[in-house]
Amino acid sequence: MIIKSELLLYSPSKFKELKSYYILQGKKIISITEFILNEDLIEETYGFETILDITSLTNISQYHCERLISLFDDTYVFIADEKHKSFFEKELRFCFFDFKVFEEYSQQDEVPQITDKKSIVKKHKKIIDFETNQLESFFYLFNESLYGHNKFKDDFRIQVDNFRVFNKLGEHKILSLFLMGDSGVGKTEVARAIHKALEGQNKMAKINFGNYSSDNSLNSLIGSPRGYVGSEDGEIFIRVAESDTGVILIDEFEKSNTTLFNYFLDVLENGKMTSSLAQEIDLNGFIIIFTSNISKEDFKKVISPELRSRFDYKGYFSILKTEDKLKYVEFRINSIVRKFNKNVANVLDDDFKFEVFTETNVTKFKNMRDLNKAIKQTFVEKLQKRLIE
Repeated sequence: MIIKSELLLYSPSKFKELKSYYILQGKKIISITEFILNEDLIEETYGFETILDITSLTNISQYHCERLISLFDDTYVFIADEKHKSFFEKELRFCFFDFKVFEEYSQQDEVPQITDKKSIVKKHKKIIDFETNQLESFFYLFNESLYGHNKFKDDFRIQVDNFRVFNKLGEHKILSLFLMGDSGVGKTEVARAIHKALEGQNKMAKINFGNYSSDNSLNSLIGSPRGYVGSEDGEIFIRVAESDTGVILIDEFEKSNTTLFNYFLDVLENGKMTSSLAQEIDLNGFIIIFTSNISKEDFKKVISPELRSRFDYKGYFSILKTEDKLKYVEFRINSIVRKFNKNVANVLDDDFKFEVFTETNVTKFKNMRDLNKAIKQTFVEKLQKRLIE
């Protein structure tokens, strides 16, 4: 077993400072409990971006502690609650060379100071901060990334222009869009296109409300109250902190419950998110896209009048026209071939692209996800044939 260099011990009262210390380094803290439940997740994480909190190991045997820690390479940083210092020094003496308190470890750096009310979040690229020339570039990239839905594109430009003016006047903090339509017609692509046009490099902040239908959903979203198990930032705070653009996608919004509907009513009214621990994120200048598979008729039945009135734009996405599907197929094939030639072998030419394009019958597909699967399947079939030849 490779012995790790050190285990950093922190005081729970200083956890926010510790978290900010690592956020500013582009790292996130994950409880080792996730890997106890599913060790396969280890293959999906990287030490250069992950801090492992091993406090929960106090509940399992020394043998299992040592075995689990040995699965991580020496690029990971390990932290734990200092009240269990004696346990770790005894039970994990063969895992770590040293046991240090966080304050000693970070004293050479300036650790961000956080009040009880605010947290430090990296600066997000927002549409309200763009100059006129940047705005033109934004809309060009946005329109190129979103296929079809021309009326929405025109409406979106008007919404953005109005938002930028009244945001400066202090009257409009968040631009909110509610997009309805069948699955796979491009609703979520709107958020991705905005994120891309804002030149986002990190993952876009996305929450799927299909996972938030239980009575405990609010705690999962914004964190549990202090003193409860899992008393930490909820998923939405983590996702926003990790993203670098002022865009939030709330997918399958209709699958949630009244509690969360009311929470977002407050968010849209006040322009900020508040966690269960009174931590706040200022969302001034953000764009929030709510998507739903409900019909226009069910919209009024599912969403309350108060919340409906808070959405700046309400639109219905219909199935793409054939010409838009063809443009998407061409774009997708070019993208796949470019990646293949760059990362695998530079052997695919324009003739290969044409073969894949002509074999993809867009009229068979109403759902863009199914169309994308068909493109991938045709690509692989043609690739195998090309390699044999």
